[in-house]
Amino acid sequence: MTKPAPDPGAPGSPDKHEQPAPHASTRAVLDEFAQGNPEDLLRFGDLVSDLRQTAFGMLLFVAVLPAFLPLPGVAGAISGPLVMLVGAQLMVGLRKPWLPRFLAQRGPQRKSMQRFRNLMAPWLRRLERMVRPRLPQILEHPLASAFTGLLLVLLGLLLALPIPFTNYVFGALMLLFVFALLERDGALMLVAWACGAIFVVVFGFISENLVQMLAELVNGWFPR
Repeated sequence: MTKPAPDPGAPGSPDKHEQPAPHASTRAVLDEFAQGNPEDLLRFGDLVSDLRQTAFGMLLFVAVLPAFLPLPGVAGAISGPLVMLVGAQLMVGLRKPWLPRFLAQRGPQRKSMQRFRNLMAPWLRRLERMVRPRLPQILEHPLASAFTGLLLVLLGLLLALPIPFTNYVFGALMLLFVFALLERDGALMLVAWACGAIFVVVFGFISENLVQMLAELVNGWFPR
């Protein structure tokens, strides 16, 4: 007598295994968060609670949004520390973002996400033809993740400095990290590493000179 085939949906069935969540594109994630009342507040805690591997990418994405505001000085002062927070957690090897309660209860309005989604839609359609999940070790190896975090900490620090006309430039660079994390694309992360290292060297030199110039100016105003 042959045994009936096990029902895949029955409890305890050997064929029933927890499958990893299917990969969702950046555009799909943005579409999901953009649906609803434009006046709704998208709390940081809610944005990352249902995301697993892409949680850091989404948190970094929201952290980068203020960099595109036409508010010199203010935009970087908001985005910079948030980017550094994401980077620090990647450096220490956290598998899921941690947010202090006061920050988890805050976030952008849905209409901000809708505007950015509409602005980026043509570029995201092109991006989806080029990126795909690959080279997972670049994203998942602890040393690689720590290096990504280190670059984000340094870039966030530079973004927070009052370097003129750099908010959009740093924001565009951060989007490379965002898309690499959201799309699970290790090859794109390598590009982000290269660009990030160049930015750290170039703008680190510029910011050092800027700080030195400001110090000399202050000393000129208040001679000893």
